[in-house]
Amino acid sequence: MTTLDTRTSMKIRTAKECDFDVVALGEVMLRLDPGEGRVRTARHFAAYEGGGEYNVARGLRRCFGLRGAVVTALADNEVGRLVEDFMLTGGLDLSYVKWVKYDGIGRTVRNGLNFTERGFGVRGAVGVSDRGNTAISQMKPTDVDWNALFGRGVRWFHTGGIFAALSDSSADVAEAAMKAARANNTIVSYDLNYRPSLWESIGGQERAREVNKRLAKYVDVMIGNEEDFTASLGFEIEGVDEHLTDLDTSSFKTMIKEASTAYPNFQVVATTLRGVKSASRNDWAAIAWSRAEGFAQSTPRKDMEILDRVGGGDSFASGLAYGLMELGTIAQAVEYGAAHGALAMTTPGDTSMATLDEVKKLVGGGSARVIR
Repeated sequence: MTTLDTRTSMKIRTAKECDFDVVALGEVMLRLDPGEGRVRTARHFAAYEGGGEYNVARGLRRCFGLRGAVVTALADNEVGRLVEDFMLTGGLDLSYVKWVKYDGIGRTVRNGLNFTERGFGVRGAVGVSDRGNTAISQMKPTDVDWNALFGRGVRWFHTGGIFAALSDSSADVAEAAMKAARANNTIVSYDLNYRPSLWESIGGQERAREVNKRLAKYVDVMIGNEEDFTASLGFEIEGVDEHLTDLDTSSFKTMIKEASTAYPNFQVVATTLRGVKSASRNDWAAIAWSRAEGFAQSTPRKDMEILDRVGGGDSFASGLAYGLMELGTIAQAVEYGAAHGALAMTTPGDTSMATLDEVKKLVGGGSARVIR
């Protein structure tokens, strides 16, 4: 019999009856980072793994100590095995990784690469994805027995708009997974994560809205930033300038109310608030809304110094999920999400290097004084 955790306003399954606290569905790429330099002039790259959906589950495992698995697909070659080696370090269960035979040249299947430079000052961060025809973009809804997976007991399932944009079949895969998750009393979270470059050749913003609106009806926890809700779902946010330097929370609250009315299945809506002063200094905060508790806002962090902004939103999502699963209130969840996102942006790579103690310290108002 399914039992529910009563500490939260949402009906979340208890850990003791589930094999996994979180399962993520999405592409995992090899990130190649030129460090302080630029992709176009680099002679050396640092390698990391990363993916919008995977990063959330990895953060829940490595920072917050929860049990997780990733559903993805990789071409079985040396690059794929390098990505696997990174994922093993990330601590997720890899039983649901589909390995696809490599053809020797990448004509039929390949692994995704993501070249990312961090930016500094007046030079913004730049990402160049090389992910066409990847193994996971060819995944079909029947490649995974979703009912068997969620029948094992999964508290939380996460996917998002990056995965949904990879191919015509990706949205169908996401929909099959989300349906099975809901049928097995698993909370479904979705990060809109709008990337214009991914949608450009398959219908642009119109197609993005079509796909995301179809998937939104299966979502319990909807996550995104100011651009995501506008581009992916069509909700307008008034009072936000084109450079995102002055973020008015009242405008976001109005938008969230509209979204929660349009989609009565949303139990939580959360958005990060990033005011871009420069590539290395941002204002950072988050707001969240719960159908049971109403609005909550994180501690605002003005002029926050940033080393690498990529993955900050994913780390916000994992901290939010941890708060909702383990702490129980929307106010705690949004604080843990914002703090974890802030810490993730102080280190290189997509994935969080923070510890739970560091998140707790920052939530509690701790400083950056040296620890000896």
